[in-house]
Amino acid sequence: MQGCEWDDETGKVKAFDQYGYDGEDFLSFDMETETWIAPTPKSVFIKLKWDQNKAQLAYFKYYYTHECPSFLKEHLEQGRSSLLRTEFPRISLLQKSPSSPVSCHATGFYPDSAVMFWRRDGEELHEDVYLGEVLPNHDGTFQMSSDLKVSSISPEDWRRYDCVFHISGVKEDIVTKLDKDSVESNREKPISVTIIIIITAVVALIVVSAVIGLIVYRRKKTRSTSPAGKDPVASQPLRSSDGGSNSPSDKSS
Repeated sequence: MQGCEWDDETGKVKAFDQYGYDGEDFLSFDMETETWIAPTPKSVFIKLKWDQNKAQLAYFKYYYTHECPSFLKEHLEQGRSSLLRTEFPRISLLQKSPSSPVSCHATGFYPDSAVMFWRRDGEELHEDVYLGEVLPNHDGTFQMSSDLKVSSISPEDWRRYDCVFHISGVKEDIVTKLDKDSVESNREKPISVTIIIIITAVVALIVVSAVIGLIVYRRKKTRSTSPAGKDPVASQPLRSSDGGSNSPSDKSS
């Protein structure tokens, strides 16, 4: 692993050139003494051999403390629009259940040099707080979260707490008050009386509409089964008051 770091505020340069073997540190270059450090007996032989090449050691020191930072500054200048941009996060307060900690979650920020902490009455908290790692998002931004244990906090004291997010290069902090109404949760919420009344009215309307539709359907079906052009009542033969038929064929000539 080889490279350098440059602090744009202090101008300090930190360089490194180190090797590993079988998952352990094997050799590392000391820029101050221009010698190799052997953390394990297996690497002592190589250290003694490489320490003899004084010209190469002097070049390593010059490269990592002068040329490498110069390349880094040039790279940052060419990619200033993307590498030196600042994007502010979306912050949410999340809680799985009433007894779970409240998580202050920030996502979509850039760069990753950011800090997050909880305060009570303006004082930073260290107890009952768990700070998560800064993690990458798929779009090149970052996310992080900090959990606060709230099971021992009374409801009236919640607003004494706030979550603070600070990103490098920005003076203003983003402060989010701990408020029950702003906490998002995946637990089921009780259905209000108004919603119950609306649901009951809609169900009743559907039932009434179905009954009316059934009546209309039966009437249409009855009419469609009668002989075309005839009234089922008018088609019956008329009868006289003595029970006889009044049809022409029953009359005497």
